[in-house]
Amino acid sequence: MNQRFNSLTAELINKRKAVHELCRQYARSPSKGNLKRVRGLFAQCGEQVIIEAGFHMDYGDHVYLGDRVYINANCIMLDSVTNFSVIDANNQPTHAPNKAITIGDDCMIGPNVQFLSVTHDTDPIQRLEHKYNYAQSITLGNNVWLGGGVIVLGGVTIGDNSVVGAGSVVTKNIEPNCVYVGNPAIKIRNL
Repeated sequence: MNQRFNSLTAELINKRKAVHELCRQYARSPSKGNLKRVRGLFAQCGEQVIIEAGFHMDYGDHVYLGDRVYINANCIMLDSVTNFSVIDANNQPTHAPNKAITIGDDCMIGPNVQFLSVTHDTDPIQRLEHKYNYAQSITLGNNVWLGGGVIVLGGVTIGDNSVVGAGSVVTKNIEPNCVYVGNPAIKIRNL
């Protein structure tokens, strides 16, 4: 489900500027202190998480990282600030914490990987008139490996133990225990 929000409010512009500045500080000086500040931006940051310099995100407070996650250089996370509605067992809408981007335990994120949970109107008149952002969550299971330059679009779940080959564009869910490659990424084999 797409969640609409306006990223051009003064509050969100200021929030992005502050997060961007922390990311730039870490890129210029990848010290333990700057890494601690970047890790503090996440809603959850597990134990033994390694984030290489060049990391960029918009907000961070709706990004959840598991334990032992490795994020290589120049990773981009375009996350959101919206709340996602969840349908409960009685088919009633409830509000759950927005997990714009969730990365499970023991994941390896290659260099130049992009997580794009936010998009815009495709209709040019709507895009010009409203400038809305639409967000969908991205979820990586445990022990996922994304090769260099992978792009993951909103609304996608990548199953446990799967591998996505370098340069692939993930537009649909990926099964657990599989290898996917290409643009769009397609399954080439089971693991």
